[in-house]
Amino acid sequence: MDMETADTGAHAKFVLNGPEADFDPRITAHRGDLADIALAGKMFAPHYAAPMPMRCSAPKAMIRKQGGKDHEAISELLHGEDFHVLDIAGDWAWGYSVHDGYVGYVPVHALQHQKKTAEPTHLVSARAALIFIEPDFKSGVMKRLPMGARIACSEPSECGNFLKTGKGFVHVRHVQPIGTKVVFDGSNGTAALAEQLIGAPYLWGGRSGDGLDCSGLIQMILMLTGIAAPRDSDQQQAALGEEIGEGEDLRRGDLVFFPDHVGLMVDQDRMIHSTSHAMQVVIEPLADVVARFAADNEQPVLARKRLS
Repeated sequence: MDMETADTGAHAKFVLNGPEADFDPRITAHRGDLADIALAGKMFAPHYAAPMPMRCSAPKAMIRKQGGKDHEAISELLHGEDFHVLDIAGDWAWGYSVHDGYVGYVPVHALQHQKKTAEPTHLVSARAALIFIEPDFKSGVMKRLPMGARIACSEPSECGNFLKTGKGFVHVRHVQPIGTKVVFDGSNGTAALAEQLIGAPYLWGGRSGDGLDCSGLIQMILMLTGIAAPRDSDQQQAALGEEIGEGEDLRRGDLVFFPDHVGLMVDQDRMIHSTSHAMQVVIEPLADVVARFAADNEQPVLARKRLS
C-alpha cells in the first residue's frame, strides 16, 4: 500500500511503501495519533514528531502505560538517564527511555532538557548513594540516589574520598565511572552485585536499588558490569547469552528464564531473584522455584543462558 502523511512542523510528506512490519509496542514509539519521526516511511501515523532530548532530574520516576499516577507502571527512569519526549499533555510527557527504548509516560516535573543538565560521568554502584552538603560523612545529606542512578562528578575533594557533583558530594565507594565494569568475584561480578540487593522490595516496573521486579534486577546489574540488556524477561531471553547444554551444570552468574520471570544463579543450586512470591529480592533453591512454576506451567524453565 502507498500512504502519505504530513509532518506537523515542516509539512513534509512521507510515503509508506508496502505493508507495515510487525513491531513490539513496548519499544516502538507509535500510538494512534503520533509517532517518532524515525518511523516515518515505516509505519503510518497522522503526525510524526522529532524527539526532544530530556534527562531525569528526580532520583527516579516511574514510566507508566498511560499518563496519570493511577495507571500501571511498566518501567522506571533513574536519575541522569535520558528520555526522548515526543508529546506533552498536562503533567505528563510521552516518549521513550534512550538506554532500552521503552515507551511510556513520565511526569514532566521529573525531566529537564539535556542542555540544562551536566552529562553524567558516574553510576551509583552501591545499593544507594547519599549526596552530602560537604565532603564529610558527618555533614548533612541533601538527597539519596538509588543504585543505577547516573550523576555528573568532577574532581575529587581535598580529602580524596568524595567527588564533587553539581550539588553536593558523593563518596567514591558509592559510584563508578560510566563505561567501567564492576568486578566483585573474579571474572563475573553480576551475582555479587545482585547480592547487595537481598531484601530490596519487589516493585512491579521498578529497576533501582529502592525496589525492582525480576527483569529490572537483571537489567540493572548487567548495566553495572558493562552489558546493555533489554527491559523485560522475554526480551532478555532472546538477546542475552548462549544456551547452556541440557546436561551441563549451572554455575554462578548463569541466567534461568521462566514464563514471565528470570533469575540469576549464585551457585550451582541456588538462585537470586526479585519475586512477587516473597515480595522482595531473595536467594532460594532453584528446585523450589521450578516447582512453583511447574504447578501452572507445562514447561516451567524456558531457557538457561550463560553470559560470555
